[in-house]
Parts: sequence; structure tokens; C-alpha cells
Amino acid sequence: MKILVDADACPVKHIIEKVAKELSIPVIMIIDTSHILDSDYSEIIQVSKAPDAVDIALINRTAPGDLVVTQDYGVATMVLGKKGYAINQNGRIYTNENIDLLMFERHIAKKQRRGGVRTSSIRKRTKEDDDNFEHSFRKLCQLALSKNI
Repeated sequence: MKILVDADACPVKHIIEKVAKELSIPVIMIIDTSHILDSDYSEIIQVSKAPDAVDIALINRTAPGDLVVTQDYGVATMVLGKKGYAINQNGRIYTNENIDLLMFERHIAKKQRRGGVRTSSIRKRTKEDDDNFEHSFRKLCQLALSKNI
């Protein structure tokens, strides 16, 4: 088992590494060439800036039982299809039970944006957001580890 991270805009890299170190889980962070990332723990893989290059590199490295951190519902869908685990930066665990609805909501929001409707605003990240992520991430790591034994 390993943890793969869509690390370009991931605000919880430090939490991922902290938990991974505690549980002795290897981490691979994937970024494109417009980002710089250093780590004493994680393997950093840098890919081209081509559209979806990070997503493709991440999925190509995902194996059954791996845990992926991504905010992209499409990537999460592919991870679930490969029998992996997926979570977003806010601690939402993607499952076969919720991914269809999330993909549908994404589709509707995209149609609305094309029509000129503003669908959401981005709020500043809080410590509570980080705490929620860490709690859910630990839970998912423990689940993945227990199934991989």
C-alpha cells in the first residue's frame, strides 16, 4: 500500500506526510512543472504541464489498496475502479455509493458555469478543515492498512 497525492494545489501535504510517517506508509506526490516541492519523506514526481498529466501519472501508478488524495471526482472514480481508496483535501471519502452523485453534481455545475451562472465561492481554509481532513485521513489509512494485511 502507498499514498499518492495530486499535489499541485493540495493544502494538506504536511498532514499527509505526518500521518504517513506515523503509520510507515510510503507517499508519492505528483506535481506538474509549474510547481516546486521538496520533501524529506515523500517521493516527488514531476510531470509535464500538459492537461491532465498529473491525473494520468497518478492513475498509472495506482494499484489496488492504494490511497489517493485528490479533489478531482474523475480521478477518484478511476481510483475506485482500480479498487483503491480516495479522499479529498477536506476529508470527504469517495465511495462507490457517493461518486455517481458527485459526478452528476459536477456535470450540472459545469453546465451552469457555461451558461454564466456562478456556482460557488472559495472560502479561506481553516484549522477545522485541517482537523477534519486529518481525522478522516487517519480513519481511511487504518481501513486500507487493515484490508492489506
